[in-house]
Amino acid sequence: MIITRTPFRISFAGGGSDLKNYYEKFGGSVLSVSINKYIYLSMHPYFDDKSYLLKYSKTEQAKTLEDIQHPIIRTVFGKYGIKGVDFNSSADIPSGTGLASSSAFTVGLINLCNVYTDKYMNKEDIAELACKVEIEDLKEPIGKQDQYACACGGLNFIEFQKDGVVDVEKLYLQTDAYRVLEKNLLMFYTGKTRAAGSILAEQKKNTTNDEAKINNLHKMVQLSKDLKEELLKGNINAMGEILHTGWMYKKELANGISNPDIDHYYELAMQNGALGGKLLGAGGGGFLLFYVEEQHRTRVRKALQELKEINFSFDSKGTQVIYYNKRDLYRKVV
Repeated sequence: MIITRTPFRISFAGGGSDLKNYYEKFGGSVLSVSINKYIYLSMHPYFDDKSYLLKYSKTEQAKTLEDIQHPIIRTVFGKYGIKGVDFNSSADIPSGTGLASSSAFTVGLINLCNVYTDKYMNKEDIAELACKVEIEDLKEPIGKQDQYACACGGLNFIEFQKDGVVDVEKLYLQTDAYRVLEKNLLMFYTGKTRAAGSILAEQKKNTTNDEAKINNLHKMVQLSKDLKEELLKGNINAMGEILHTGWMYKKELANGISNPDIDHYYELAMQNGALGGKLLGAGGGGFLLFYVEEQHRTRVRKALQELKEINFSFDSKGTQVIYYNKRDLYRKVV
């Protein structure tokens, strides 16, 4: 039996600049952090060593690789020659909520298959292979930030070079500043999930052909750089203003990013002391994130009491193997 644990992530600034159509022309950057909400994947040999038992949001019994319906599992198992396994997935947070659940799944699955087949891969290479699976093999209209954030863990400034190279810079804050940042971030579930593909496809189109929206994304990239510098200087409260400014820019990138309910809750939080916030992920639903100083947290929580608050802290480990029992692990790998 092998079990991997991979964190979800919160993206603060620069989202959208990790799409290929943008970074190949201009380069891009994001600032994000992984959190202690995880997806857990486990695998062990199946009784029938030629078929598959797969348990995720539904249960599959597949006789061949081609019979597997889940596209990420089918693609990754194909790359590793995995067969004859019992696979299980469970997570702390629902999918489609803006915390990079799909990429966390892909990263965790690659980590799992590496261990199962006695292969070693560093975290950046795991992230790059996850990008290849999702973006190149499966043609998902997504960017490259989530794979690196979930694989590497921690508070990171991630740059996307024009040639496709990704550089991950870990940001090390003073302990007190780190704790203030962690405590001043409040996250609330809107009660709605969404598929990111349609919003990201429109955003990709707009940031290729629409000069105003391209300029908006330029400004969002600059915000990620500004936020990095402010955090390193210890100006933690800069997070609020930068989140707010970035959210105003982001709403202009595509239809469906926000809606009247999201705008309502956002304004309530701001009226009750939040310094800034944003909707996490592509848009349309999921989690609202706010930066709120200690003296205003009770007011903001009361104003948003209709929403479910999710308590969290930062994760620094990235994807990990948390259980490995070699004694009962025999492999059937072609």
